[in-house]
Amino acid sequence: MDNQDKKLLEFGEELLTDHESGHHILFLSIIGEIEGHELAGDRTKTTKYEHLLPLLAKAQDNRNIDGILLLINTVGGDCSCGLAAAEMIASIDKPVISLIIGDSHSIGVPLSVAPDYTMIAPTATMLIHPVRLSGTVIGAPPTFEYFKLIQDRILDFTAGHSRAKKEDLEEMMMKKGMMAKDLGTILVGEQAVKAGLADQVGGIAEALSWLHDAISEKKGE
Repeated sequence: MDNQDKKLLEFGEELLTDHESGHHILFLSIIGEIEGHELAGDRTKTTKYEHLLPLLAKAQDNRNIDGILLLINTVGGDCSCGLAAAEMIASIDKPVISLIIGDSHSIGVPLSVAPDYTMIAPTATMLIHPVRLSGTVIGAPPTFEYFKLIQDRILDFTAGHSRAKKEDLEEMMMKKGMMAKDLGTILVGEQAVKAGLADQVGGIAEALSWLHDAISEKKGE
């Protein structure tokens, strides 16, 4: 293992090697809260975007990495930083698959659909809801326009990297009645596939099988 490979593993990630095919797959977990410009509490499990972005850049530049498996179980977090990470994932010129195990909520949705293929476990969920800030928000027109701008960026990205239409996503985002004190839509397993936000219901075996096939196709094997 060279120094670049060692650096890729500094943050507890894993380099998977299939001895039969010889493929090298970088396993990255996106879990907890997406921590961005502000630090989360000491007891909060986070994925720090300042760690994730360099890992993705190195994976793209490392010729020993053939593909990337993203394991996603996140409650959401910083919209700007989450969207930046999603853009980075979408720009990688290697086969990338996301596997949603548990939850993919809020900004986790763009992160989940950014790869080439999105797989979701049968009991895993995707939650779409309006952008909001914690604490008191001044009800002024500029504040509304700012929120609308962020929501449009998220909707445009999600629609552009999935089979879901923007108008359908916006309808799900503003849906009433599913959550007692909030707006939004929760999709479980197959529902996410039917909505166009995931490509297939499956688990780790199916995800790795798809990734190996995609790597072989790209290499012309």
